[in-house]
Amino acid sequence: MKHPTPVILSGSADSQLWPLSRDLTPKQFLELTASRTPLQETALRLDHPPIVVCSAEHRFIVAEQLGQIDVAPLALVIEPVGRGTAPAAAVAALILADMDPDALMLLMPSDHLVGDPAALRRAVEVATMLAESGAMVAFGITATTDNPAYGYIRIGKPLAGGYRVDRFVEKPGQTAAREYLASAEYCWNSGIYLLPVGLYLAELEAFAPGTVALCRDALAQGRSESKFIHLDDQAFAQIPAQSIDHAVMEHSSKLAAVPVDMGWSDIGSWAKLWRESPRDGDDNAIIGDVVALQSSGCYLRSEDRLLTAIGLTDLVVVVTDDAVLVTDKAHEHDIGTMVTHLKQDGRAEVSTGTRGWRPWGWFETIEEGERFKVKQIHVEPGGKLSLQKHWHRSEHWVVVKGTAMVTRGETTHILRENESIFIPATMAHRLENPGRVPLLLIEVQSGEYVGEDDIVRMDDVYGRSDR
Repeated sequence: MKHPTPVILSGSADSQLWPLSRDLTPKQFLELTASRTPLQETALRLDHPPIVVCSAEHRFIVAEQLGQIDVAPLALVIEPVGRGTAPAAAVAALILADMDPDALMLLMPSDHLVGDPAALRRAVEVATMLAESGAMVAFGITATTDNPAYGYIRIGKPLAGGYRVDRFVEKPGQTAAREYLASAEYCWNSGIYLLPVGLYLAELEAFAPGTVALCRDALAQGRSESKFIHLDDQAFAQIPAQSIDHAVMEHSSKLAAVPVDMGWSDIGSWAKLWRESPRDGDDNAIIGDVVALQSSGCYLRSEDRLLTAIGLTDLVVVVTDDAVLVTDKAHEHDIGTMVTHLKQDGRAEVSTGTRGWRPWGWFETIEEGERFKVKQIHVEPGGKLSLQKHWHRSEHWVVVKGTAMVTRGETTHILRENESIFIPATMAHRLENPGRVPLLLIEVQSGEYVGEDDIVRMDDVYGRSDR
């Protein structure tokens, strides 16, 4: 029996868990219910190096989080633009088909929870037999509500350990979803698939002609950079955006299903996250520095400071270091509308947080005002920032932890804890961590302009260009 290769799709970003989830740090990168993120939990479900497909904006945080759990990916594929799950899966299938035309891939979203991974692994063993006999296999979840946002699978005749799929409907609408739930013939589609790579590519080409060829061109004309495979911009941009559900699964006659009770959730709302979280005797989910009195049925979370609540019922209150959300569960579906309003107003809080990820580590803005910005900078052991200069700002660096190697003009300096250095505007400089522990320093920028785009990269080991 073949061992499937995990393929993790991590290109999605949604607004339903705002303000915790942002465009640059969506929910798959957040510690929502455990000490590991959904991306990390997904990568650990099978004992096999995964292929991960993600956006260019997320590539560094993906690499960082996989490194934290000692997972070395088979490939990190970077999409220049989002084109949906069908092309993303096709690129992964093409990579695997080059290694083994009979390969199997376990396609998994990066932002779902699976409370019982052992149950999924048992279902994968059953699905593998079905896939080796020539079927694409979906994993079905018992439907408990008439949620029109899910895909629905009509279960047909029994197969070896599973069932034939008589009908697949993606996002059917409220009336149909209510009928499917009442009929007891349908289950939800989990969004996890076990696919023979050759069969998937053939079915995709049959129902979406030209897509596979464009994916092949994007891969062949792409480039490798460090640990990343960058798909070609022009070739990939020509591909119509399409989900695997609409492009293939709704049309294919070669689909089977394996029902599995694995504690699945797509954590698509605060109410769902409240249900998946540990709760106290008053049914409150409390995360962070929170004190609640005479409150019940609430999701109360603080990422930044003390949150106190008195006399609340069925509310969601989320505090980050730059935004606060207060809503009742009955109106949480309007969060997307709120985020749209904020985007129209040009509010940065919907797309970025205070932390930015880079190939060498991360930085976090602590304070910002007119003509100044204060950052915390974290550089991983061996990390090296680009040799760069700034036209409009000077920088003061103070080492808090670890050892810094600083190139300043023509000289090199070694700084240890509690030592500092000044970098004037226009001077070429570079920061490196030559030590074995993370380097933490405080940077104070001052000048007429302190935006992130005031940077000229003169040399960069990660292949990044000047901005």
